[in-house]
This record gives sequence, C-alpha cells and structure tokens, in this order.
Amino acid sequence: MKITAVIMAGGRGERFWPKSRNACPKQFLSLTKDGETMIQKTVKRLRPLVDAEDVYIVTNAAYTDLVLDQLPDIPKENILAEPCARNTAPCIAFAAAVINRKYEDAIMLVLPSDHLIGYEDIYINTLRKAIKAAEKGKRLVTIGITPEYPETGYGYINFGEEKGDVYAVERFVEKPDLPTAKEYLASGRYLWNSGMFVWKISSVMLNLKTFMPDIYEGALRIGQAFGTPEFNETLVKEFTAFRSESVDFGIMEKAKHIYTIPGSFGWDDVGSWLAVERINETDDDNNFIDGDVIAIDSKRTTVCGGKRLIAAVGTRDIIIVDTDDVLLVCSKNNTQDVKKVIAQLKEESRNDLV
Repeated sequence: MKITAVIMAGGRGERFWPKSRNACPKQFLSLTKDGETMIQKTVKRLRPLVDAEDVYIVTNAAYTDLVLDQLPDIPKENILAEPCARNTAPCIAFAAAVINRKYEDAIMLVLPSDHLIGYEDIYINTLRKAIKAAEKGKRLVTIGITPEYPETGYGYINFGEEKGDVYAVERFVEKPDLPTAKEYLASGRYLWNSGMFVWKISSVMLNLKTFMPDIYEGALRIGQAFGTPEFNETLVKEFTAFRSESVDFGIMEKAKHIYTIPGSFGWDDVGSWLAVERINETDDDNNFIDGDVIAIDSKRTTVCGGKRLIAAVGTRDIIIVDTDDVLLVCSKNNTQDVKKVIAQLKEESRNDLV
C-alpha cells in the first residue's frame, strides 16, 4: 500500500520568541548547529519510507513561500495552505481528503514538523511497525514515547493488552500534576502522547464521518474541488466554517480500535528554550553558547547570540537570546512565561515584535 506523510506545520512556536515570530515560526528555524531547520529535519528523516511526491505539508497560507524555499523537493501542489488556524482535526481531514483524491486508499503518517529525533534508525523501524499494524482492519495507531521521568507538560496514553507489536489504548489522559505523573511512571502502563499517528486514509475518514460529520462533509467538498479552478474558493468557505478541535478530542478519545506503539528513539518535542541545552552539546559548566559570547563564571546558562557581543558574568540557570530588535533574558524556571510577553506586546499593539 502507498505510504504518504502529512507534516503539520502551522504552529506559531510562541515559547521560542523572540527567534520565533509570526513571520517565521519555530518549525522554520534552525535550533541546532548543523544549520538544518526543524521542518527540513522532519522531512529528511522520512526518506527511507516516503517518496518526496507523497509528502504533504499542511501549513498556514502565510508560510507557503517558506515551505517552498526550505523544501524545494516537495511538489508545490503538496503544500496545503490553511486559510486560518483550526487545530489538528480539520488539518488532518483536509489532508486526508486531498490524498484520497489521488489514491483510492493509502497509509497516512501524521507528524508534527517541530520535533527532534535522536535515533533515526529506531524511529523508522517504529514507524514500519505502526504501518504494518495500521494496514489491518480499521486500526488507528499512535506512537507513544516511553517516559524517562515524571513529566507534567505532556498528555499521556494509558495502554493495556498487547496485540503483537501494538498495545490496545485504554484511555488518553490530560497533563497530570507531579504526584500523578510519578504514579504513571511507576506503573509502567503509560506513555507520553507524541502527537504522531499512523492509519489508512479509509480508517480516519470513517472515524471523521462517525464523530465529526460536519468536518468530514466539508473536507470531502475540499477534496473534490482540489485541482480545479474552484479549489481556493471552496477551501476558504469550508475550512473557515470548521470548528477548532484537536484530533485527540475529536476522534482518538472516542473511537474504537485505537492502538499504540511505544517508542524509544531520542524524541524531543523542543517545547521551550529549555530544550536547546538538551539537543546541543554543552561545555563543562553545562552552558550552551552560540554566537559572539564571553562567559565568565557562568553555569547552566544558554546564550543564543546575534550580531553583537554578549558578556555573561556570574550567571546561573539563565537563558539569553539576542535578535536584531529584542533581547530576552529569562530564568529557566520561567520559560513558559515567555508567552506572557507576547500577550502584553499584542495588548500594546506592538505587533512588529510578535
């Protein structure tokens, strides 16, 4: 069966401000010293499984040129430009309907554009297992990440009976508090929810029809118009009418035949500036230094420099990010609060800095 990949690339990446902006969000940035952007890495690692002509990028219409520039091997017609943000369920329905127009049925890998994978061979083998499982019946397969510590920032997958290479999903649970996360870790029956899915087009379309019939019908009309002069008008009309809803809530928490495969392949969702020290090499004082930087008696400090010299003296557990128009200085304990800066800038109508 034909294998296709849908890369979800419409996010704003606000927790990576001020590098990540509305005009160029996180997935189009390089956060490692090899110079490759997040979305380039995502597509590149799929080469053993998926031909370039079968990779689809679902992104905001404003980012079409960025995708074309960074992924020149992807056919232009495979860049599916959302006219507005409507979360993952409409995103997936849009892509499924378009691919269904091309193929009678196919395997569909659904992957975020801004994750990093440490062990790509293991990752590809895990996806192969998921593909094999998804080919059977109407299974919806999700890749869960074997937890390494009691993380409170992720949703979890509670799994049950083993069925070959997959496990039946008992339930999806929201982000837990620390005591609950410790219980999940100790039980050995919970995985981090990575947001990666594998299924046949026919399987996900059946579940869209069952649980989200309005989005299913709208997506069908979009798919039928794809490649015709009426496509753009149909897309805007139908997509903007969709409600904003995640595929987890819209389908995965309600459907039958949900399975998961545990993954241990060096996954990192690169959720905030804290990730930079995890995904890059640090010095003997656990500092990550990039740019024209002098660090004296500094420990556990992340510095992402720009055009000017940065001197960090006696810093501890600090993140410093310099751009042409903004300097961010942030305690590592407050990285989630970067979004509050953006909110205040919007209130002050300083949208040129957002």
